[in-house]
Amino acid sequence: MARKTDREPGGGRVAVLGLGRFGASVARELVRRGSEVLGIDSDPVIAQRYADELTHIAVADTTDPEALRQLDVPQFHRAVVAIGTDLEASILTTATLVDFEIPHIWAKAISRQHGRILERVGAHHVVLPEHEMGERVAHLVTGRMIDYIKFEDDFAMVKTVAPHGIVGRSLAESGLRQAFGITVVGVKRRGEEFTYATQDTVVRAGDVLIVSGRIDDVEAFANRT
Repeated sequence: MARKTDREPGGGRVAVLGLGRFGASVARELVRRGSEVLGIDSDPVIAQRYADELTHIAVADTTDPEALRQLDVPQFHRAVVAIGTDLEASILTTATLVDFEIPHIWAKAISRQHGRILERVGAHHVVLPEHEMGERVAHLVTGRMIDYIKFEDDFAMVKTVAPHGIVGRSLAESGLRQAFGITVVGVKRRGEEFTYATQDTVVRAGDVLIVSGRIDDVEAFANRT
């Protein structure tokens, strides 16, 4: 059970509502990173599964405001609604947390339409893990990128091997911003850690670059490898 304390400005405590695959993964990572986590699920078997891994575990109907009050959920600074296919429970739970005026609410959506509803209800952050992962894999499959992260509708960061055309030249000499509309953020050489890139950084053969920019631009740059 959660211990009743004043709301923490730093958000050291997090309530995770729904302990399916996504919720459990988030909760375990939060614990690993030092957060105090209250995991809540309506299924006692699922809740018990994580009793030894999370700070606190509770079995409760997350759509019931009184049940959440008894667990001191309104005192939490951050909450994650990780309920899967039960759309009604997802929406009602999110609405309850909004009524509690929790400052930071993340909610999992299973579709863009579901996500729009969660946003209208009042979720501060909507996550579409399956959709976003599918999109990410598709970009990796069709391009020459090592990794791909999309931040906004038209902006991404990618990890790619430096193309031959810029090897032996500094980033300033390469004129990548003018030629491709991209920015090299970091560079990793074999056997070394990533370092921040500057205009004086000279690219070597085999260097791995972290590049940011519009999606079409970073993909076009990566495909020159």
